[in-house]
Amino acid sequence: MDLAFTPEEQKFREDIRAWVADNLPKHISHKVHNALELTRDDMQTWAKILGKKGWLGYGWPKEFGGPGWTAIEKHLFEEECAMAGAPRIVPFGPVMVAPVIMAYGNKEQQQRLLPGIASGEVWWSQGYSEPGSGSDLASLRTKAERKGDKYIINGQKTWTTLGQYGDWMFNLVRTSSEGKPQTGISFIVLDMKSPGVTVRPIKLLDGGFEVNDVFFDNVEVPAENLIGEENKGWTYAKHLLSHERTNIADVNRAKRELERLKRIAKAEGVYDDLRFRDEIAKLEVDIVALEMLVLRVLSAATSGKNSLDIAGLLKIKGSEIQQRYTELMMLAGGAYSLPLMREAMEAGWQGDFPGGNPALAPLASNFFNYRKTTIYGGSNEVQRNIVAQTVLG
Repeated sequence: MDLAFTPEEQKFREDIRAWVADNLPKHISHKVHNALELTRDDMQTWAKILGKKGWLGYGWPKEFGGPGWTAIEKHLFEEECAMAGAPRIVPFGPVMVAPVIMAYGNKEQQQRLLPGIASGEVWWSQGYSEPGSGSDLASLRTKAERKGDKYIINGQKTWTTLGQYGDWMFNLVRTSSEGKPQTGISFIVLDMKSPGVTVRPIKLLDGGFEVNDVFFDNVEVPAENLIGEENKGWTYAKHLLSHERTNIADVNRAKRELERLKRIAKAEGVYDDLRFRDEIAKLEVDIVALEMLVLRVLSAATSGKNSLDIAGLLKIKGSEIQQRYTELMMLAGGAYSLPLMREAMEAGWQGDFPGGNPALAPLASNFFNYRKTTIYGGSNEVQRNIVAQTVLG
C-alpha cells in the first residue's frame, strides 16, 4: 500500500480546501474550533450549503446523486472540512440510513426519501436503543403490527441523539416473536410528526438536551415505509452499524482537536511540562496510527475488499482517543475547565481567562459527555468480541 497521495489527489485536496474556506460561515467555524454549542440552525446551515453543492452525500455513488468520489477523495474531503472547523455532518441521514435505502429500498422509496437527505432539508433521527436494549439490541420490544396497508407501532426508543430536531426517523421494530430474536426485526421509517409520536428530552449533566426518549402510542405508518423485507431488519441494521462505527472513529476530528489541545496547553503554561507533553505525544502517535488504519481500510475498499470487517476496531480506537483528548484538555485547563454558565459562555465569557484564551470552553462537561463514546454504536467490550471472532478468527 502506497500512503503517498498522488498529484491528482493533492490537487483535489487544494480545491476542497479553497471551496470550504470560501463557503464555511466564520461564526460556525469559530464555534467548532472553540467547542461552543452548535444550534440546529448552525448544523442545518452547513448541511444545506453542502447539499446545494451536491456534497452532503459526499460518500454516495453518482447514480444516487452523489459525487462518486473515490475512498481517498472522501477521506481528504472529511479531513479538510474538519481542519477548517466545519461541523460534523449529522450522520443519521446521509451516512447511515441513506446507504440502507440505496442497498435495500425499492425505487419508489429511493426517489421519495433520498432527495431530502441529499439537500439537507430533512433531518433524520435514529431509533435503535430502548430501555434495556442497548448493547443487546436484538432484545428490542417496540412492536409494529401489520393491519391492512399500515403498521401500528407501540413502544419506546431512548438515547435518540438530537431527536428533538427530527423530521423523519428510521426504526428497528419487532414484527415477529417467533424463532431467534434477530429474525423478527424489521426496518421501518416514519414521519416524526405522525400522531402518537412523543419526543421527551433527557437533561444531561451539563444542562443540555442532546438525547431524547421517543414514545410511540398507536402510531400509524404506511406499509410502504417498510424498507426491504419484513423480518429482515437485522441484516439491514448490521449494514448501517458498520457505517456508523466507521464514522464514530472520526480521525479527522481527532487531528483537529489535537491542535486545540496543544493551543490550550501552551496558553495555560503546561506545554513545557515534559510529563504532560509526553501524554500529548502518545496521543499524537495513536492518532497517526488510527489514520494509517483508516487509510488501510480505504485502500482495501479501493481494491474491492470488504473494508467494513474491521469497523469495530476503528470504533474502539477512535472512541478511546476521543476520551483521551477531552481528558487532557480538562487537565490542561485546570480550574478553568470547571465553570459552565451557558448564557455567559455564549456571550464570550471564556475570553476573560488569563491570556484571553478562547479555547477554554466547558472542558469538564466535554470530558463527561465523551464517556458515552465507548458505549454508543455498540459498546467497546462487545466490539472486541466481534473483532476477535471476525478478524482474528
